[in-house]
Amino acid sequence: MKVYLDFVVLLNFFFDFLLLYGTKRILKETISLKRLLLGSLVASSSILLLFFSLNSLTLFLFKVGISILIILVTFGKKNFLRNIGYFYLLSIILGGTLYLFDGSISYQNQGVLFVNHGLALNFFVMLIVTPIIIYTYIKENIQYKNVYSNMYEVEISIGRKTYKLKGMLDTGNQLKDPYKKRSVILVSSSISIQKSPFIYVPYKALNTNGVIPCFRPDRVVIENKEFSNCLIGLSKEEFMLHGADCILPNQFKEEL
Repeated sequence: MKVYLDFVVLLNFFFDFLLLYGTKRILKETISLKRLLLGSLVASSSILLLFFSLNSLTLFLFKVGISILIILVTFGKKNFLRNIGYFYLLSIILGGTLYLFDGSISYQNQGVLFVNHGLALNFFVMLIVTPIIIYTYIKENIQYKNVYSNMYEVEISIGRKTYKLKGMLDTGNQLKDPYKKRSVILVSSSISIQKSPFIYVPYKALNTNGVIPCFRPDRVVIENKEFSNCLIGLSKEEFMLHGADCILPNQFKEEL
């Protein structure tokens, strides 16, 4: 098998740069392009291990040492464990996906990337697929954080009955009753929950306005924190918000 070292080094640098860039985007770190390139250069230098006869344990220790150096060079010492954790996670996801493509698409079983008679088909596939994998993971990870970082366990007690709901904090929910300025937790119509008497709270939305029937609960606990100055509003619609049963007001943001 003929191996083209310059291609291997260049490809390794390309993959390592994407991994470090992906880690940077996921963690929202402010890292310069210079540090990303330097970290990628350190990572691609690991190809030199191919020229040494090392046992499995020694090779593993060298790889761990190099990965630590990569993170220190790129991100510094701050939040080291978090940074290296996400770097490894993204590496595993990328490596596993590429391994799947390599086993499924490669038409010559003579190595992962390079063969005796030119480049294997999977070489081109990996160059195209790798950025797509990184981009998709970054997008989904950021979306997951934005959504589920605002999800909370909510307990609403009315008399002897307690409703355990999943609440989503919505910065757009500024609804308050005009009488005592109490914040309103909007509950989906899919939840059968009522208590009288009602307090009717007016609202204004895009091209519409109306009133929402609300009532004062006996107790509201969100993530083990009790909220007293609030009302429960009964929405006429069923929410389609990642499984949320109720919408928490923006006023709760600072306390949660």
